[in-house]
Amino acid sequence: MKTKGGSAARRCVDGVLLLDKPVGLSSNAVLQRAKRLFNAEKAGHTGTLDPMASGLLPLCFGEATKFARFLLDADKCYRAHVRFGITTTTQDAEGDVVIAQPVALARTQIEAALPAFTGELRQTPPAHSALKFQGRSYYEYARKGIEIPRSARDVEVKMLTLIDWSSPIATLDVVCSKGTYIRTLAADLGAALACGAHLAGLRRTATGGFGVDEAISLDGLAGIDAEARDALLRPVDCLLDALPRLDVAGDDAIRLRHGRSIDAPARAFERFRAYGPAGDLVGVLARIDDVLVPDRLVRHAS
Repeated sequence: MKTKGGSAARRCVDGVLLLDKPVGLSSNAVLQRAKRLFNAEKAGHTGTLDPMASGLLPLCFGEATKFARFLLDADKCYRAHVRFGITTTTQDAEGDVVIAQPVALARTQIEAALPAFTGELRQTPPAHSALKFQGRSYYEYARKGIEIPRSARDVEVKMLTLIDWSSPIATLDVVCSKGTYIRTLAADLGAALACGAHLAGLRRTATGGFGVDEAISLDGLAGIDAEARDALLRPVDCLLDALPRLDVAGDDAIRLRHGRSIDAPARAFERFRAYGPAGDLVGVLARIDDVLVPDRLVRHAS
């Protein structure tokens, strides 16, 4: 089929693609390239990576976009390279140098500092970030030299391990909650060790039970045919593995698909991923008192 403009009509594509984002491209630029390769009607990602970062970027197509928030909320794993002795305006390698000083750190000093940055933390987001203040991104104010209030946020660093120390660069493995800024973690660590630091490199290695070793590169995606690309798509419900499964009878499946509630099972969970009699995903249900109501439903062919 062709659209009025003469280009091929967008396809209805449903599923999840695990992509290995390259350094130098924004998450949105990668998303748009993948969307064009699939000729998909609708697509979204599950949490941005800065242009300087690489690694796992799950992309959602079609019905999977309804459930992207379940990966947005998932813990993230990173391999981070922290350069001590230099602080920058952006807390990473893309900013201007603010202070440069010699580094005389031992591995044991870095290891001794890590526990203070593990667990539940209050973290002040960087001035150069996409968070909003009065409708504009922080980085817009920062580029104009305008100071704005930046409130500290609750984050959790579940694991912080020193993998390698080759002065002045430390390689760290990080497991953290959503909303954690690794470049801020690097800068705060440098401040604690009294020599300053910035994030020199970052790679997301895992999120939501998926690993980067399962992902395909953007070049790899472009180098295969449409059938092979489609074969890479994972089912929509792969985003929901953390939720308990609930199989519903035919009448209940119909009720849910019409936006109506059903009786809740005795199992004490707040949300379920529900499947119909044929094993087809109905959607996510939320508990309200003694009933389950539709939270997000997949499109159902009538």
